[in-house]
Amino acid sequence: MVDKDFCMNSYLMFRYVYDKNKSFDADHHPRAVDTDFPRTPIKTGDELISALKAKVEAATADGTAALALSGGIDSAILAKFMPAGSIAYTFRCVVPGKQVTDESERARAIADACNLEHRIIDITWDEQRNFADILMKHKGAPIHSIEAQIYKAALQVKADGFTKFIFGEIADTVYGGLDGLLSKHWSVGDFIERYSYVMPYKVLREPMILMEPFLEIAVEGVIDPHIFLNRWFFPESLGSYYHACEFAGVKFIAPYSETFLAEPIDYNKIRNGRSKYVVREAFEKLYPNVEQPKKTPMPRPMNEWMDDWSGPTRAEFIPHCTDGMKGDQKWMVYCLERFLDLIDRK
Repeated sequence: MVDKDFCMNSYLMFRYVYDKNKSFDADHHPRAVDTDFPRTPIKTGDELISALKAKVEAATADGTAALALSGGIDSAILAKFMPAGSIAYTFRCVVPGKQVTDESERARAIADACNLEHRIIDITWDEQRNFADILMKHKGAPIHSIEAQIYKAALQVKADGFTKFIFGEIADTVYGGLDGLLSKHWSVGDFIERYSYVMPYKVLREPMILMEPFLEIAVEGVIDPHIFLNRWFFPESLGSYYHACEFAGVKFIAPYSETFLAEPIDYNKIRNGRSKYVVREAFEKLYPNVEQPKKTPMPRPMNEWMDDWSGPTRAEFIPHCTDGMKGDQKWMVYCLERFLDLIDRK
């Protein structure tokens, strides 16, 4: 069903079109990612180590897999299971004349400790912008700000002779790493405001507030955030990686996504500073006496890259609606407008 208004609002709130039956127009149907695959139940760090080790060994058995290595603990755990001499790639965004987040030094230390060859893939604003249209055409929807980086990296991985790209993605969702969202059980109204990436009424002339995902999870007006994330964020997060890798011709491998927490999440641990406690337990066993880094999202200097953008001009948007927004929010509005221009051109 063509429902441009629904798709615009769904993208702004959830960063993807969550209803698989809706599309922006007859020629651009948003691609969904399949999440119906077997998953291993996990309760302890030892169980997680065993499951991830088996999945990485299976992916690397034919010698055609490379690792995406950040400076965080999720991919560091996977690095322990890569065969010696494997290639590990770290993304690094470049902003001329400015120092931005750079995980490459810590990633190199992890690679060295695991006897992996470390390579850096630099991403520029021109690449971020220039890849956007082809990625949106492939996906049938506007994209997440990380997708261009993943696509460029996947192209390099393929050029280097690999067919599979292993990521530590989804560990935060499954094991409780998003501690801000998990800090309490939320009322429906408060969670809508906290979770939504861009509230449609702030940017669209004819906004909608899409309630169904929130009301589906709510019990007596209260939302359990871990349940919500694993129902609604899980497919969005996986999709951003899957579609970019698929379009580059490389298979996306996410070992954490093939596991699940087999008992109710321990909110007391998370709310007392021990987020992602099962993953941390696994890291501590594999890297004894190594300090765990603070969690950071995949580096992307959207504040710097979007600083000069003056906002959307199409009739669907409120003038100056992006004034005061953060870079990632500006990128979403920028992508939505660019995608609307793209489908108008056909």
